[in-house]
Amino acid sequence: MAKLYFYYSSMNAGKSTTLLQSSYNYRERGMNTLILTPELDSRYGDSHVTSRIGLRADAAVFSTAQDLLATVGSHHQHTPLHCVFVDEAQFLARDQVHQLSDVADQLGIPVLCYGLRTDFQGQLFEGSRHLLAWADNLVEIKTICHCGHKATMVLRLDAQGRVVKQGTQIKIGGNETYQSVCRKHFKLGMATRRADELPFQEATDST
Repeated sequence: MAKLYFYYSSMNAGKSTTLLQSSYNYRERGMNTLILTPELDSRYGDSHVTSRIGLRADAAVFSTAQDLLATVGSHHQHTPLHCVFVDEAQFLARDQVHQLSDVADQLGIPVLCYGLRTDFQGQLFEGSRHLLAWADNLVEIKTICHCGHKATMVLRLDAQGRVVKQGTQIKIGGNETYQSVCRKHFKLGMATRRADELPFQEATDST
């Protein structure tokens, strides 16, 4: 039976690289894959998934209102699919997670989702919350904090490198905007400080 997978991590753990390598492995064996990417993430242009190390592949862009069961079904009818990959899966809507589970259950196509688990305030994204509840397999992709411990959280930084504690949940950015940290340094970074707080790299204790 086909399964729904959720590969989750904090920032800069190589999620897109892993996705692209997995899709390549299928295609190298003569199998067809479909890569889906949300229209919210336009850092590298539309219709592509690009990793930080330069890997790149074509992708179908979807909106939060799109029926992904119908989208995958249409592609599958035109060209039989052997696997579906979803980049930045934290941006999925609740119904879309259910639709992807239907892709596995009704169409018999494995679905591999890659995304963040929590936002810069330590809260679950909508897509991640429902993938954690509905996926058959949960796989953590690990990266490390600057202190050397496993990074499980994400801090948002402003232009001066100071920790941002309030704001909208979704703000697209890379290393200049987000930093992956362990729970200890997440709590230190989010702690109340003076109005003239130092940049994060100086304000936190890495011991």
